[in-house]
Amino acid sequence: MSIPNVKPPRAEKHPRVETWHGFEKRDDYHWLKAENWQEVMHDPSLLPQDIRDVLEGENAYHEAVMAGTVALQEKLFAEMKGRIKEDDASVPAPDGAYDYYSSFVKGGQHPRYCRKPRGQQGPEELLLDGNALAKGREYFRFGGMDLTPDHKLIAWSFDGNGSEFYELRVRDTSTGQDAADILENTAGGATWAADGKSFFYTLQDDNHRPLKTFRHVLGTAQSDDALIYEENDTGKFTGVGKTNSEKFILIDIHDHDTSEIWIIDADKPTEAPKLIAPRAEGIEYDLEHWNDRFIIKTNAGDSEDYKIVTAPVSNPGPENWTDLVPHRPGVFLVGFIVLKNWLIRMERENALPRIVVRDMATGEEHAIAFDEEAYSLGFGEMREFDTDTLRFSYSSMTTPSQVFDYNMRDRTRVLRKTQEVPSGHNPTDYVTRRLLAPAHDGEMIPMTLLYRKGTPLDGSAPLWLYGYGSYGISIPAGFNTNILSLADRGFIYAIAHIRGGQEKGRRWYKTGKLEHKANTFRDFISCGEFLVSQGLTRKGNIVAQGGSAGGMLMGAVANMAPDLFRGIVAEVPFVDVLTTMLDDTLPLTPPEWPEWGNPRDSKAAYENIAAYSPYDRIEAKPYPHILAVGGLTDPRVTYWEPAKWVAKLREMKTDDNLLLFKTNMGAGHGGASGRFDRLKEVAFVYAFGLKVAGMTDAA
Repeated sequence: MSIPNVKPPRAEKHPRVETWHGFEKRDDYHWLKAENWQEVMHDPSLLPQDIRDVLEGENAYHEAVMAGTVALQEKLFAEMKGRIKEDDASVPAPDGAYDYYSSFVKGGQHPRYCRKPRGQQGPEELLLDGNALAKGREYFRFGGMDLTPDHKLIAWSFDGNGSEFYELRVRDTSTGQDAADILENTAGGATWAADGKSFFYTLQDDNHRPLKTFRHVLGTAQSDDALIYEENDTGKFTGVGKTNSEKFILIDIHDHDTSEIWIIDADKPTEAPKLIAPRAEGIEYDLEHWNDRFIIKTNAGDSEDYKIVTAPVSNPGPENWTDLVPHRPGVFLVGFIVLKNWLIRMERENALPRIVVRDMATGEEHAIAFDEEAYSLGFGEMREFDTDTLRFSYSSMTTPSQVFDYNMRDRTRVLRKTQEVPSGHNPTDYVTRRLLAPAHDGEMIPMTLLYRKGTPLDGSAPLWLYGYGSYGISIPAGFNTNILSLADRGFIYAIAHIRGGQEKGRRWYKTGKLEHKANTFRDFISCGEFLVSQGLTRKGNIVAQGGSAGGMLMGAVANMAPDLFRGIVAEVPFVDVLTTMLDDTLPLTPPEWPEWGNPRDSKAAYENIAAYSPYDRIEAKPYPHILAVGGLTDPRVTYWEPAKWVAKLREMKTDDNLLLFKTNMGAGHGGASGRFDRLKEVAFVYAFGLKVAGMTDAA
């Protein structure tokens, strides 16, 4: 691998020392956090020049080092773009007199939201045109959208710079014009009252915390909006929604372990909200409405993997909860849908999902069956409450996504759409496998593999290992056209379903958080070592990838087992865990304490986090090739985390391997907002992996 003779940038050191619980904490690069970071989120041009110089210097350096891969990046981009049907559209979802759907136009970066008369081919009515709305903007991403019950108005929102402060507007569907109502700094969603004259939304404060729910009356100023609910615990998130029956407005208060729901009759929007069940630490519940009862998913009563209960609408407190679907240890209840005649639940057992349908009149249940060894399932868009049709999607690592409409009455399914791959895709050209890797403590870690037929399985092939492992998020074994560019060049692609996710139930999550967080990192290392032991690859021939909390995983394993990996790709990486969890002014710090611990108040939590926090564990030793990617307006993992991590790595590491840092100066946590611009970012990441693997010329 050739490395241009370009001198890497070095950030200045401005020592800062704090003492916590008797421990001295030194941070030489704390100054990279802008004192006016709240203002920068709204206006990136306000970033102090000395910090901008560091970020732009790193960008210039990575561009110089990666200049020799520009042609490869263009080729990768063309391949991935060629697998996208540019003028694609979703399957129309019926709702009253219309069919609603989203679509793209050829060459367009952003979605369009449309409708047609129900069951007809036309004429198309364009409600929102993302390409037109994004014109002249470096960044544009739609937020939430909600229609009035009479379909005449749509409340919609957008993020204009990646900071996730959403501007909320109201559009007349008959004229295509927006009303004068403009609401700033919202969380993105809006929920209409039944009369279509007012809606509910959540406001974010200067620290990006959604703590207040308001009701807005059309034609009035935002300053006149009625405060409906205010959360005083800065460690909680609030949101607003509606039951599928559209009878109740829901105000949801939650963190990662605890929840509380208040309801408002949608026909009586001026009434005060009513509490379903007061919050109790560690108890979660979600709610839907059916006839004279609420249907509730909860972990109450030691139901670790969740159960479904019912409660009377007239008196829905926990003392009146009655089991409908009892708790079954090892069968994790992922989610549920309530319709007029049906209860549908998604559950997971042994890391594989299934859909179970229950007839609410008879109590009879049946499951929808699938055959592949590893696959992904998801509920589709369903806008009507009174229907016998369930929409769901199915895919696997080799099978393109398919959308089915399933008649729950006669148990027949109709294939409504198969994901098109315009450049061609033959599933039989690829192999997908499910393996179990032994962990350090005897647990068995699921892994999903994809590789092209004919790939040597003698250890000579490089391996791309992806992981996340936090917040209970499970990584699906679904179809991803982008990774075919890696498989086609000889990579074995693997997903490590490590602890911290919920692939094996709630216990799998609980044993990968707080004082057990090290299990997440050790599981990932165990997966890599197992694949080496099985002869699928070799030590030092693995490129690891993770983003956000998965970026923290990347930083941790780079410290713990640097010789296992050839390269590390850490996208928007949460690598300065200890500093962030000590700073209770940051957007996500108080709500994140149930996930990582509160090192401000707890010496044990401080010591636990300090033992793995990637920034704090950097040592003077060799590291793999590393690529870090950040976003200037990212409110979730702020730009200074990867900036500080890279600066300290440059100071400490003893090798000559690549260390690159790319900051998207016009985007936030999700990267570029346009679908093709995002592909260019993926192409850059893949080009880095191919470069460090010595495969830039791979066919």
